[in-house]
Amino acid sequence: MSDLKVLEQSMIDFSNLKKEPEWFQKLRKAAFTKMTMLELPSFEKIRYQRWPIIPERTLLESKKVELDQKRVVGNTVVQVGSRTLSLKLTNELKQKNVIICGWETALIEHSDLIQKNFMTKAVKWDADRLTAAHLAQLTSGLFIYVPRNVELDEPITSYLTQDARDGQDYVHHVLIVAAENSRFSYLENRDTLGNETTTANIIVEVIAEQNSHVKFAGVDQLGETTTAYINRRGYLLDNAKIDWSIGLLNDGNIIGDFDSDLIGAGAHADVKVVAISTGNQIQGIDTRVTNYGKHSIGQILQHGVILSRSTLTFNGIGHIIKGAKGANAQQESRVLMLSTKARGDANPILLIDENDVQAGHAASVGRVNQEQLYYLMSRGLHKEEAERLVIRGFLGPVLTAIPAADVRERLIETIEGKLINGQKFEKVSR
Repeated sequence: MSDLKVLEQSMIDFSNLKKEPEWFQKLRKAAFTKMTMLELPSFEKIRYQRWPIIPERTLLESKKVELDQKRVVGNTVVQVGSRTLSLKLTNELKQKNVIICGWETALIEHSDLIQKNFMTKAVKWDADRLTAAHLAQLTSGLFIYVPRNVELDEPITSYLTQDARDGQDYVHHVLIVAAENSRFSYLENRDTLGNETTTANIIVEVIAEQNSHVKFAGVDQLGETTTAYINRRGYLLDNAKIDWSIGLLNDGNIIGDFDSDLIGAGAHADVKVVAISTGNQIQGIDTRVTNYGKHSIGQILQHGVILSRSTLTFNGIGHIIKGAKGANAQQESRVLMLSTKARGDANPILLIDENDVQAGHAASVGRVNQEQLYYLMSRGLHKEEAERLVIRGFLGPVLTAIPAADVRERLIETIEGKLINGQKFEKVSR
């Protein structure tokens, strides 16, 4: 790690520059002190400990950049690095007192709400070295609060761009609070500007209070030179529901840490993950649903495709805690390999501490069906086109289960581009 005193001073200077409240400054300092004492989190069959995954650079304001006007449609937030370039809210949101703002504004104008929910429920800031480093080095973020009984017809969309033009590490936090009986959809788009070697530490917290329903869709396209830890967590009270739809289409080495804690009775988390690994990339995805509440339901569906010399590992963990009577934990993880040099793994894990429950799992790792390829090629398709059609069919069960049509279309379009690039890489590397 770089000189700790220099790093600590840059944290203090940045916090003072942003006029952060005293409670948050104290929390930052506590996290900085503790992060060197804590261990890195451990994930089954994912070996990442030697990666450059801890943010180590001094905290700086991001460079200025021009706003892409094409993205400013509907309820939209556009951020590049630590800067919020655009925040457009419809009259519906304003009239219903919905809060959407950048992290700097949130800490000043909504400090009580932040202090109540930030890294105390879904994620504990001192859980491990990665979460403590996140708090200590945090430079940007987004806060969304949907009040009680509010239902939104239009989705909230964010475009969150990592600024890697000057090698600045990207430490970004999203806090979403869905108050009692609220209903809304949120679409998160992440990408990278620039190609300097960087580290990204991203945490998303979704607090779903009683009877709320959040549809969360995330499309991640971070750059090849970015090594990232992406942590998305849900905290669900009685009869709350979160529908997670996540597309991991990054180009660099990634750890995906996705957890949903079903605290309340009748809470329901439905997690759908699509991942594609290409080139020499390594992706480790650890998806967990923990049933604390009675009659809570956890469902995990993960499908991934690996090309070239890449590696993809899926862990699916369903944990039913003692006392969660009537709970249901189901999971399916499948990996499709398109190269003899690729490595894939799908690990189903069920931890059952209660009797009156339902639980099940399915997992597989396999290669492209040669008969399907032969059939398609016999109809005049090139091998690359035939492979892409087989892949679409393989990913179909996950994509068709995503409720939002625009998210499905965006994922399909992005997947197609990534597959074409992956096939080109494989040709060159042969």
